[in-house]
Order: sequence, then C-alpha cells, then structure tokens
Amino acid sequence: MIYSLSCQMYKYEHGLSAAEQRAADVRAGEVAAALRNLRLSLGRALRPRHRGLAAPLKADAVPGSRAAAPARVLSGIR
Repeated sequence: MIYSLSCQMYKYEHGLSAAEQRAADVRAGEVAAALRNLRLSLGRALRPRHRGLAAPLKADAVPGSRAAAPARVLSGIR
C-alpha cells in the first residue's frame, strides 16, 4: 500500500495503530516460518548422504587390506 508523504510522516511520528501492529506481527511471523522451512529444506538437500551398509566395500578401500593394488606412477611424471 502506498501512502502520501504526510501520511508516512504521521505514522513515523505516532507509530502504528493496534490493528496495524497486529498485521505487521502476523506478516513477520509468516516470514520467519517461511525462512525456517527454507533453511531446513536446504539443510536436508545439502546434507551428505550416507551410503549405508548395503553398498559392498572393495578390498582396496579397506585400510590395512593386503589385497590393495599397488600405486601406479604415470610415465610422464619424473
């Protein structure tokens, strides 16, 4: 809603009415709830996924395993 400059000055000097303050509080609560929901959904989306126990482990991925493949050196590196 657009107010004239004189109306804006009056509101600045005298504050909001009770109904206007309640409406502003409701809007602030709705914005806070929307931001909280956004933060939670982004947190869920960006959280690293756990692989779980269903994925098989490779022998070379297990530390201390004797079946680990030897490290390869590229021929171009000297």
